[in-house]
Amino acid sequence: MAIQTGSKLQKLLASWPSGAVFTTAGLKERGYSHVLLNQYRTSGWLVSVGRGALARAGDQVDWRGGLYALHEQLKLAVHLGGKSALNYQGSSHFLNLGTETVRLFAAPGTRLPRWFTSHDWKVTVTVFATNLFPDDIGLTSQNAGAFSIKLSSRERAIFETLYLAPQSQSLEEVKLLMGGLTNLRPQMVQHLLESCTSVKVKRLFMLFAEELKLPWVKRLNLDKVDFGTGARTLVKGGKTHPKYLLTIPADLFGGDNQ
Repeated sequence: MAIQTGSKLQKLLASWPSGAVFTTAGLKERGYSHVLLNQYRTSGWLVSVGRGALARAGDQVDWRGGLYALHEQLKLAVHLGGKSALNYQGSSHFLNLGTETVRLFAAPGTRLPRWFTSHDWKVTVTVFATNLFPDDIGLTSQNAGAFSIKLSSRERAIFETLYLAPQSQSLEEVKLLMGGLTNLRPQMVQHLLESCTSVKVKRLFMLFAEELKLPWVKRLNLDKVDFGTGARTLVKGGKTHPKYLLTIPADLFGGDNQ
C-alpha cells in the first residue's frame, strides 16, 4: 500500500527512529488520535508492543527501543545501569549483553508501564529502585542505532554495581570489573562519592580502588566524603578491612585484609 505524499502517516513514519517504541499517549499529543493509530495498525504500518505502545512494522525492536520510550516520551526516571551499563560501553569484555540480565535503575516509586514489563524482550530485564544518588549526576546517553538511550557513565555504573554486592553481584566479579577502570574521571568520582547516600557503597568503592591501586585515587579528596561510623559486615566468616571496617572474604585481596 502506497503512502500518500505529505500525509500524516508519511510524516509520522519519516520521524520515527528505526527500532524505537512510541507510546500512544505521546503520539496523541502530536495529533494522532486513537482511531487514526488503529487504522495505521490495521493497515499494517504499525504493530503493537503492548497496550499503549507501538513500533513501525518490520523494525527490529529490542529493550533499548522500549527504554527510549520510557525516558524520552514518558519522562520516567529510569536508565541502564550497573554491570549492564559498563558492558554497553565496552568496559567488561567478558560479558555478553545478548544473554545477561539487563539491569535498569529507577527512582523509588517509579512505575513502569505494563507494556514494558510484560513484553518479551528476549533478555531478562531487572529493575532496581534506589535513591543511591539524589539526582541525575553521572548519567549520560549513548547511541542505540537511530536513537540514544540514557545510561550510567562508567563512574556511576561501578557504584551501582557495588550497591548490588554481595547479594545480587559477587565481590569477585566486582574486583574484575573495577580492575579494568584505570581511567575514570577523578572529578566525577569525587562528585559521586560526595553525593552517594550509601555508606556501604562508598566504603566498598574506596576499598577496592585502593587495594587495586587504581591511578586516579591519588587525585581524590576523601576529607569531603562522609564514610559514616562503625563496622559493617558484608559476608559471614570473612575478615574486617582495617581502614574501611567492612567484613569481606578473607581471600578477596590475597588474604591480607584483617
